[in-house]
Amino acid sequence: MASKEKDKIDTLQSVELGEGVEILLRMAGPFPRAMALLLDYLIIIGVIVVLWIIMSILSSWFPRNVIIGILLLCFFMLGWGYFAFFESGKRGATPGKRALGLRVVDRSGNEASRGQVLVRNLLRFVDMLPGVPSASVGIMIGGYGCGLTSSLLSKKFQRLGDMVANTVVIYSTPVRHLSSAIPPVLKSVAPPVVLTKEEQAAIAAFRERAGLWSEARRIELADHASAVSGSKGREGMTKLLGVAHWLTERD
Repeated sequence: MASKEKDKIDTLQSVELGEGVEILLRMAGPFPRAMALLLDYLIIIGVIVVLWIIMSILSSWFPRNVIIGILLLCFFMLGWGYFAFFESGKRGATPGKRALGLRVVDRSGNEASRGQVLVRNLLRFVDMLPGVPSASVGIMIGGYGCGLTSSLLSKKFQRLGDMVANTVVIYSTPVRHLSSAIPPVLKSVAPPVVLTKEEQAAIAAFRERAGLWSEARRIELADHASAVSGSKGREGMTKLLGVAHWLTERD
């Protein structure tokens, strides 16, 4: 029986970090994000209903204009601040997103900064177009036509706010490294030149970390040591691994 990991394999995407290290991020598609958004709207509407009841009770003590002003201020703060407040920080998720196991992160997989969260939520109202104004909920109701279209056309399911803020929504499972197969070392290769301790350590580190890099990145790095391997390209990379194997055997 297929596991949950395999069920979501189509949303796994590799992201290359500094030094060519690759990690896997499981991108959240439009459907789970829509379900999370629906839960958030239900929470917001619930808060509005409670505020409306409270303001109705207080209406006998305060002028009508004051009550309307307070309600409009609360609508504004909920519409602009709810998502930004909950998505800031380590959790990076609103209650709706947490319920669906989602979170907002930087495209590199790191925690999104407060600035990024602010930008993606300021542009939420562009993503909501075309929208239908609502007298009861104010600016919070929208059709999300722009956001849905952008998400479907984006490889990483990014809405316009995500693209500008350089953020993505992922499943909140631990980020793991993408290990790629390295060619087997058929034989040890003695270096044709004398190597310093620093150079020996660098070549040994190359072998240890090779599985974390894409093949293109491994070849690129190995080309810088062509004086040691005597070749470039994939052959040079294989020979450099052989040199690393020779150094390890000596130790």
